Amino acid sequence: MPKLVQCVPNFSEGRRQAVIDEIVEAVKSVPGVIFLDCQSDRSHNRSVVTFVGEPQAAKKAAFKAAETAAKLINMEEHQGEHPRMGATDVIPFIPIAEVAMEECVDLAKELGQELYEGLGIPVYLYEEAATRPERKNLASVRKGQYEGLKKEIKKEERQPDYGRAELHSTAGITAVGARPPLIAYNINLDTANLEIAKNIAKGIRGSSGGFREVKALGIIIKDRDIAQVTINMCNYKTAPLYRVFEVVKAEAARYGVNIIGSEIVGLTPVDALIDVAEYYLRLENFNKNQVLEKRL
Repeated sequence: MPKLVQCVPNFSEGRRQAVIDEIVEAVKSVPGVIFLDCQSDRSHNRSVVTFVGEPQAAKKAAFKAAETAAKLINMEEHQGEHPRMGATDVIPFIPIAEVAMEECVDLAKELGQELYEGLGIPVYLYEEAATRPERKNLASVRKGQYEGLKKEIKKEERQPDYGRAELHSTAGITAVGARPPLIAYNINLDTANLEIAKNIAKGIRGSSGGFREVKALGIIIKDRDIAQVTINMCNYKTAPLYRVFEVVKAEAARYGVNIIGSEIVGLTPVDALIDVAEYYLRLENFNKNQVLEKRL
């Protein structure tokens, strides 16, 4: 089996389809890369692109996509509900086949240097590629967002891993890292009370004493006038979707609030969904090899 790396860059554009299409075409133009998915959200004003490829091909595709985003996205004009700090906000490399996490760390470091030297975009390294313990957590890296980082980046502890201590004038700054697969999962509430969503997020995220492998924020989806708990499920095996859903449901009920829906952003391992089916259907003696697609 050939070496295979997954890359899931997030771009600060979810409304202008022509811009999104150009970024996707930049990815598709690289030989040896297979484009898998692109999901965009107007309220978040963000697009999540997923592709796989041989390590160096994946790195090249990530660079070309970031180059395209830097030309077409001006962070001085960007507004959206999701935290962000750059036109290409984050680029994670994920080992899939015949690739160790250390190789993805090396890819992240190589790309970080290339983004600054080739495009003038400063870079933070995060997760497994982090050079400081506090930078493993993307939320810590992105604290202050684009606007706040204009000043914060001057502080010694906030200076980038690659580049000078100043943001690119329009493209901002990018976080590049290596990590295991995660599930981007959002839960929508039938309230516009932001504090309720924030309190629920605090209750489930690991940094506040919740699920160790869960990161969460409370935000408002202005287009729908509802609050949302936006979640990164960093390890669906230790913190499965159904368990997080049930805790959010119970916490929301304390405020007289209901869940009106949830969504998965981007791709997800099928086992994560099978776990949900097993739980809610109360399947007995179920074997995952009973799933037709797993046998093909």
